[in-house]
Amino acid sequence: MTADEAGLPDIRRDVPTAIHTQISEHIRLRIASGQWPAHYRLKSEPELAQEFGVSRGTLRRALVTLIEEGLLRQVRGRGTFVTSTVIEPAIAQKLSTLSEDFASQGVVTSTAVRECALITPPRPVAALLDVPPATRVLRLVRVRSTADGPVALLFNFVRTDLAPGIEGADFTDSSLFGVLENTYGLKIATARRTFSAEAASTEVAEALSLAPGSPVQYLQQVTYLADDRPVEYSDVWIHSGRLRVTSLLLRR
Repeated sequence: MTADEAGLPDIRRDVPTAIHTQISEHIRLRIASGQWPAHYRLKSEPELAQEFGVSRGTLRRALVTLIEEGLLRQVRGRGTFVTSTVIEPAIAQKLSTLSEDFASQGVVTSTAVRECALITPPRPVAALLDVPPATRVLRLVRVRSTADGPVALLFNFVRTDLAPGIEGADFTDSSLFGVLENTYGLKIATARRTFSAEAASTEVAEALSLAPGSPVQYLQQVTYLADDRPVEYSDVWIHSGRLRVTSLLLRR
């Protein structure tokens, strides 16, 4: 991929601004504009250095500047990520879906599929999935309920180049991870998950049988395969009165 194709500028060597400063400013603008949203994983240093047309040492100096500013974060063995604007404690837990969690606890649930269609994703979602903006992805919208009522509204965006034809799956009875693993043979390995609190929008309130503005838990997740390719991004709103999120914390 060329620098132009990646949206990266040509570096000006005929101006007094240092090259590493030009690079850090460009990345800073990509983050500020939302083109590289929170949790976006940058390409490897050798790839970025090649696209910018600079040495790896120069690129590294630009990245260090942004890491020190708190805009980027490096995770050993995973890469460099755009940071979130909120504090993210490290949580160690098994990567599972809500349906798998409910099943393991013997809780009976039902799923209503509101949408299962191919769409052109918003640019931040395309960036998180590492696909070109015009790529068609699956948008899956579901409401998961227990006997007490709806507990979660889920929006999932899935790469269809990794799971062609997935829009034909019946997600009323099948879990998304189950389809990806069992039908397409994909190996889901890791995910980056962030929780926050929100006031329910009209759409979320209607889906969860709440009054607009009621407090809900909001979850964002990017799911990766064993080869580190992102396969799915999700937005999930949880009825705080019907579902609590518990994490097992490990110290080293």
